Amino acid sequence: MSDSAAIAFVNARLVDPASDYDGPGSVIIADGVITDIIHGEHPPAGQVGMKVIDCDGNAVMPGLIDMRVKTGEPGSEPKETLKSASLAAAAGGVTSFVVQPDTDPVIDGPAMVDFILRRARDIELVHVYPAGAATKGADGKHLAEIGLMVQAGAVYFTDVDRPIVNSKILSRVLTYANGFNALIAHRPKEPWLSEGAVATSGEMAMRMGLPSVTALSERIALERDLALAELTGARFLVDQISTREGLGSLERAKAKGLEVYASASINHLVFNEIDIGDYRTFYRLDPPLRSERDRQALVAALESGLIDVVVSNHCPAPAEDKRLPFSEAAPGAIGLQTLLPALIGLHLDAEVPLLDLIRAVTINPAQILGLEAGRLARGAPADLIMVDIDAPFALRERDILSKSKNSPFENRTLQGKVLKTFVDGRLVYDQG
Repeated sequence: MSDSAAIAFVNARLVDPASDYDGPGSVIIADGVITDIIHGEHPPAGQVGMKVIDCDGNAVMPGLIDMRVKTGEPGSEPKETLKSASLAAAAGGVTSFVVQPDTDPVIDGPAMVDFILRRARDIELVHVYPAGAATKGADGKHLAEIGLMVQAGAVYFTDVDRPIVNSKILSRVLTYANGFNALIAHRPKEPWLSEGAVATSGEMAMRMGLPSVTALSERIALERDLALAELTGARFLVDQISTREGLGSLERAKAKGLEVYASASINHLVFNEIDIGDYRTFYRLDPPLRSERDRQALVAALESGLIDVVVSNHCPAPAEDKRLPFSEAAPGAIGLQTLLPALIGLHLDAEVPLLDLIRAVTINPAQILGLEAGRLARGAPADLIMVDIDAPFALRERDILSKSKNSPFENRTLQGKVLKTFVDGRLVYDQG
């Protein structure tokens, strides 16, 4: 459902990577869609009954699209529900997210896809899209009902953090998906080298006495995956690339003209292996944090467009799963509320153009998923956010709307506050 009354956002800084525009302007929305965009400092003429929001120079941009979000619903609701994740998303300026299929039961058939879509409609906050499992039970052994799940509304297919070890099975998955033009996402993770590892091999892991894995393991797995993508011609998403070595493989695949995309976690763009130095388990991630050279290479690849998408990799874990020795703690961190300010931090600290960063969380994921959102254009959904880019804030536990509080950004000073979030023209978050 959308608000029918017209709303004009005036005196705004429009940030729209889809049109490569970053400058003054105004936006008018009505009936759930954008009805007009005006570039320049001249506000639109007022209309009877139109509500006017003076943005006072703050940024107006498309709502963010997060392609990798885990919840605990169904099966592990104490970690996170679809509603709590949606509340966190709205507060973080995320107007659409893709929920991962590693729930209990696994989203591996049309009934489970329909369940997620119906729950999202009932909650009526942000758009929630289900990803389906690539194999039944995400066990890497038998193909899931990809065709039926496409018809039911699944936007891509993945076994999430479990790599499909059997190359014949992955080849079949890719071939079958190609018949439906479906996207397959796969983690480049060499399972035997990675078994038991919680850190990246190097001086830091050695000094801390942590089981580690060489960064080359990502390239080893990725070379196989990309070869199978080339063999089958399938649409393929490299799920969370994290190393310089992997970027080289990706670049060669794209140069061949393969329909290959890549995502990177915001955590691997912001943090490095030094951050695990105090054994703080909020930095226990999968993939593990990499070297500073890897991090800088990822930032450069994002700026150049080699990396297409940035994800929060929102992975809730309750306190009892994190208050353990580093090697025993559950991997993962929440990130729906911090995705945007972390990107703004990269803009300010690394001087990456803001349009390049916002492109990776708006129009790029929208085009990959086939969504109409992710842009400020006439006729596009009125999914947009107003942001004070210059506002600093410290993230406190009390501010976290997720049920789990495992954020590596807790108590860090961030920059960029979401002031308002609109979904289909409805105000779903207002800082007040």
